[in-house]
Amino acid sequence: MYWISVLMIVSFFLGAQSSFAAESATQNTRLRDKYTELSKQLNNNQFKRPLHMSSMESSDNLKGEIFAVVSYPFATVNKALTNPENWCDLLILHINVKYCHAANKQEKTVLSVYIGKKDEQPLADAHQVEFNYQEINSTPNHFAIELNAEKGPLSTSDYRILVEAIPIKGGLTFLHFTYAYKFGLRGNLAMQGYLATIGRNKIGFTIIGKSADGKPEYIKGVRGVIERNTMRYYLAIDAYLAELNTPEQDILEQRLLRWYNSTDQYAIQLQEVEKEDYLVMKHKEYKRQQVAQ
Repeated sequence: MYWISVLMIVSFFLGAQSSFAAESATQNTRLRDKYTELSKQLNNNQFKRPLHMSSMESSDNLKGEIFAVVSYPFATVNKALTNPENWCDLLILHINVKYCHAANKQEKTVLSVYIGKKDEQPLADAHQVEFNYQEINSTPNHFAIELNAEKGPLSTSDYRILVEAIPIKGGLTFLHFTYAYKFGLRGNLAMQGYLATIGRNKIGFTIIGKSADGKPEYIKGVRGVIERNTMRYYLAIDAYLAELNTPEQDILEQRLLRWYNSTDQYAIQLQEVEKEDYLVMKHKEYKRQQVAQ
């Protein structure tokens, strides 16, 4: 039933509506206010890193959101994440991304992404989704990019993603990542089938209470699925940025190791495959990605 992973992984590629373009002049202030608002949560949380996550479910829409402090200068983050070709090297770290290629089509930059299983898979058996890439804003104090896709698998639609950031004191960066998508009857039925079977006991990150022995109880269901994939992609962003200065011959291996080891910190939510299996698979997929381009 890897198709449900396809449904949720693809949901990474969504975000804020194009109205963000008109509001770009005020984003620095808005994000600074959010940074102040979340200061306590960023310094004290279950993630053991400066990160705040939230998720939302409505009758036909799903949304996930992360605010985080990343330990890299704003100029570095800006340069890295506003280059669409870099996103393919970033996305391939995710266990379900099989291939990515950025190209210009009709004066637009398009990311062709193949989503599939958690193990090796021919591209012919994966799902191809094309996302339009748009740079909304890029200034010395704020950048924002948007990716969107009209259609996804299983009657999902209106995929949108916004990634934006501002510089903060100490040479650090405050990053905001949000996504949302709509789903139809088929997508809803597929999700319910997944949650009734292999996804029944899987959890997210939001703590909704405590058990009788005092241990945290985490959210399950659709929001749990969204939160797991939100974290996987955030960790891909972090792993990509962390190794920018690594020698070229070592950079892929170090990014893969950083991504896997980071997900292993949240094993109860994110553990899927053994490290060696992940590394072998990803080296093959990266080589396929480079050859195909």
